[in-house]
Amino acid sequence: MSLESVLGIANSALAAQSERITLIAQNLANANSVEAPGGGPYQRRMPVFQTMTIEDAQGEAASGVKLSAVLRDSSPPKTVYDPSNPEADASGMVQEPNINPVYEMVDLMQATRSYQANLAMVETARTSAEDTINLLK
Repeated sequence: MSLESVLGIANSALAAQSERITLIAQNLANANSVEAPGGGPYQRRMPVFQTMTIEDAQGEAASGVKLSAVLRDSSPPKTVYDPSNPEADASGMVQEPNINPVYEMVDLMQATRSYQANLAMVETARTSAEDTINLLK
């Protein structure tokens, strides 16, 4: 596998994990948003990834990853009694997003570790290429 393929794979993974981290940040930021632009409480966003083919200059194919879709969580919202909230219904109930901050933080830690591992792979490939060049001097 060529250096170009390795860097292409790592680059696709870095981009995918960056998008995943962004979605997690949006979920955490909107964990208490009772009104979304489309109406109703905010719905948790979930990334869906798929493999993609990466070709280098020699025509070698490798498998990378890309974000193929962003799904909305279809689980029902939490219902909380808060009659002082302007969004409360006649019985004082407010619908809040069904977002578990603990789950989101664990998902964030996993995405961050994956991002760091791919960044380390880029650094290792760069170091290997530099060492090879130094051997040829």
